[in-house]
Amino acid sequence: MIRSRRAVPAEFDVAVIGGGVVGSTVAALLGGLSLRVAAVEAAAAATPADPKEYDLRVYALTRASARILAHAGAWQGIERRRHGCFRRMEVWDAHSRGRISFDSAALAEPTLGYIVEQRALCDALGERLRELPNVTVMRPASLQSWEGMADRLEVVLEDGRRVSARLLVGADGAASRVRTVAGIGYERHGYDQQAVVCNVRTERPHEDTARQRFLAEGPLAFLPLDDAHQSSIVWSTTPAHAERLLGLDTEDFRGELATAFGHRLGRVLEAGPRAAFELAKARAERYVLPRIALAGDAAHAIHPLAGQGANLGLLDAATLAEVVAEAAAEGADIGALRVLRRYERWRAGENRLMQATMDGFKHLFGSDLKTVRWLRGAGLSLADRCQPAKELIMRLAMGLSGDLPAAARLRGIS
Repeated sequence: MIRSRRAVPAEFDVAVIGGGVVGSTVAALLGGLSLRVAAVEAAAAATPADPKEYDLRVYALTRASARILAHAGAWQGIERRRHGCFRRMEVWDAHSRGRISFDSAALAEPTLGYIVEQRALCDALGERLRELPNVTVMRPASLQSWEGMADRLEVVLEDGRRVSARLLVGADGAASRVRTVAGIGYERHGYDQQAVVCNVRTERPHEDTARQRFLAEGPLAFLPLDDAHQSSIVWSTTPAHAERLLGLDTEDFRGELATAFGHRLGRVLEAGPRAAFELAKARAERYVLPRIALAGDAAHAIHPLAGQGANLGLLDAATLAEVVAEAAAEGADIGALRVLRRYERWRAGENRLMQATMDGFKHLFGSDLKTVRWLRGAGLSLADRCQPAKELIMRLAMGLSGDLPAAARLRGIS
């Protein structure tokens, strides 16, 4: 009788499941060291998109995130691709006189952050991974299961391939297969809101300014793209209103959008395709187990009103890479729980604090009570007149303060 042979596993130090922004950044940061990294992604490589069309999904990246990507060797690729920046920010309340504005010049910084299309970011990261000789990209490939060995895990992919690694990183999104197989609980609460996204051309130029107006149903943000009259909008609202917005013809949508934004940029001249996605917050009951670590949406999710989701994921990536690199340099077991617990302690508290802050803002600006409206308006205006408070808020929002990994503190990004 002929017996089938079990596939011999390819040996790596780290296997990263998930080839999105967070997973690719982890792989690039660790691949820049002497560690052997397998980068496993379920989706096939994307077909080239029409360069004239803007991606529906964009990220508002902080200065800290740009530094992390530079340290990973990917920022150079972003600079060669289309991207925008925002030097100023304006926030105001539709139901009070409260408003606040920020300017990067107040901190002697060239920008507050950058607006990067998802496609450009993923392409730059993919390009970087292909440059690293000790990174092996496997796509399309999906995780099936794993088996625990004495000092490593033997990971089984759905196509039958096997990968042996001392550490398995789950950066595979909110529906994480790694988290599910590991049996880690995931507490998720919907906001009963959806975010409508679209790219628009406006009558007036955006002047490299990110703008957000708080409406009764949720915030409406205009994020400046590289073209002076082109913006990406994120409109958080009720599911019923989101459905209606998606069903409007283009002319009616343009009119309703301009009115909701108080005509701050004049008429909306053009509007591209629209899409909507559900908003929710979530938190894994733990980030690590022996030889397993979660990062990004696999570990947490927050409301997008301040655009911090991707930035928190990139901070996860940089922190995990730093902890693993230091353990490897000391000759320690990079998959040991005592090593990975340092990453969990470092990031879990920071992420919970940001999650609670975003929840607080959502409830504060979502209230219809007159007293609350007056208080939030007065609070915004008071903060706008207090320069030290504004500078503190700016530094936090830019990722220039807090308990940051070393990669987020690097200089050199203009």
